[in-house]
Amino acid sequence: MKRILILICLVGILGNTACQHKEKAEHFESTFRATSPIKMDTVVFQEYVSQVHSIQHIELRALERGYLQKVFVDEGQFIKKGQLMFQIMPLIYEAEKQRAEAEADFAEIEFNNTQSLADSNIVSSNELAMSRAKLAKATAELNLAKAHLGFTEIRAPFDGIMGRFHVRLGSLLDEGELLATLSDNSKMWIYFNVPESQYLDYASTTGLENMPEVQFKMANNKNFNNKGIIETIEADFNNETGNIAFRATFPNEDGLLRHGETGNIMMPISFKDVLIIPQKATFEILDKKFVYIVDDSNTLRSKEITIAHEIPHLFMVSEGLNPDDKILIEGLRKVKNNQEIKYEFLDQRAILSDLNLLHAE
Repeated sequence: MKRILILICLVGILGNTACQHKEKAEHFESTFRATSPIKMDTVVFQEYVSQVHSIQHIELRALERGYLQKVFVDEGQFIKKGQLMFQIMPLIYEAEKQRAEAEADFAEIEFNNTQSLADSNIVSSNELAMSRAKLAKATAELNLAKAHLGFTEIRAPFDGIMGRFHVRLGSLLDEGELLATLSDNSKMWIYFNVPESQYLDYASTTGLENMPEVQFKMANNKNFNNKGIIETIEADFNNETGNIAFRATFPNEDGLLRHGETGNIMMPISFKDVLIIPQKATFEILDKKFVYIVDDSNTLRSKEITIAHEIPHLFMVSEGLNPDDKILIEGLRKVKNNQEIKYEFLDQRAILSDLNLLHAE
């Protein structure tokens, strides 16, 4: 009998303890967190896939036919304007120049003699004119020979970085054959395509002449340290894509950007007096966004909202909320519509400060 009483007491104590733990757990789970939308000025960034181009990027080609005799530079080397880079075997062109010089000297001597005879009225003026024409022809041929000889030396037209060689020392070159490329990377042109609708928005808001400075997100998802200026918008839309090309210029004094790189242009768009809420305060039903609003009686009411823009961890709301609404930000899956709850109110500015992701003006 005593054993039965002891067992009954133990069962009662354990049951009471279990009930207490259950009540504490229910009390813990029924205390939620809520906040209110914050109204403020902010900036979001519209991203565009982009392509990086050197401000000058040219192909170096052979101007004369011949063997590549010397290479004075290397791939990836920084080249100064006027620096000799390649030399095509000049022997034939040197010989042509010497012959042209000799013919020019002969024509000059002949002209001087004819001039003396013409002054003494020994020869006619026609003979003097013919001698003068021969001298002019010989001089022109000498200048042409000098030009051909000069074409055997390929010099840099501007400061830049040497690209990959397409020929090797000793190669037989044809006239116009590609030798290498040269890039001036002091400034970079970054091209990106803007849809027609967004182009019209920019034109009607900021104006195409007063576009804001843009940022460039590189392939490693880090922003380039300099900002760029939109200087050019192409004249025509692409009828196939409905886009128009913009060009932003970025200073590149450190040489980090190279021709052919890719990344994203970050176009800042300013908004004034917009409502901001945490993304975690929303839930989705059939591709529509909803929040739980806590009314004056601490009862939850689901409400559909319209999202204008997305910021990391945040939404900009265009319809469905007021600044004085209280919205649930935690435990959305543990509650249901028309449920009465207990909640702790948090100022959303503290939440944004912890996130440190909002671009506020």
